[in-house]
Amino acid sequence: MDGAPVTDPDAVGAALIEPLRALGRPVELVRASSFWKDASLRLEFGREDPDAYLDWLDAGALRREVLDAAVDGAYLPSLRDPATNRSTRAAPRAIADGTVLVVAGTFLLGLGLPFDVSVHLSLSRAARERRFPPDEAWTLPAFDRYEAEVSPADLADVVVRLDRPQHPAVLGL
Repeated sequence: MDGAPVTDPDAVGAALIEPLRALGRPVELVRASSFWKDASLRLEFGREDPDAYLDWLDAGALRREVLDAAVDGAYLPSLRDPATNRSTRAAPRAIADGTVLVVAGTFLLGLGLPFDVSVHLSLSRAARERRFPPDEAWTLPAFDRYEAEVSPADLADVVVRLDRPQHPAVLGL
């Protein structure tokens, strides 16, 4: 579940839990922000560097500790608290066969992560400019670059256009 913070991919991912469980599927949610790199690396070029923002995710750790580990029956639910930058010291969790593992966050596509199904929560540039809070406007160039270089709407299996959140448009089903 890939999308800008204003699309709230964590909440969209969490909203899938009960419907999938009602269908008899075990479900686990992993927030990609709990796999960000250490702040000393993320913020090396300052707190508002849009180029560095594109690289905050520790994709190697997410792959190793969640996606690859889940195949062997256990995964790490979190690595680092994004607010405090401290290790969560989370214990690995057992995962049953057939579990739907929902990974939700920003800039998840184009990294070679082995997702079975990917969903991109899409916003036009104008919608991003309208909806981003002023204190997050520094991230807008990162999203422009992500759209231009990665083209997440082309990589995703399903695209949900959220320019008008009360009227989402689903593409690719």
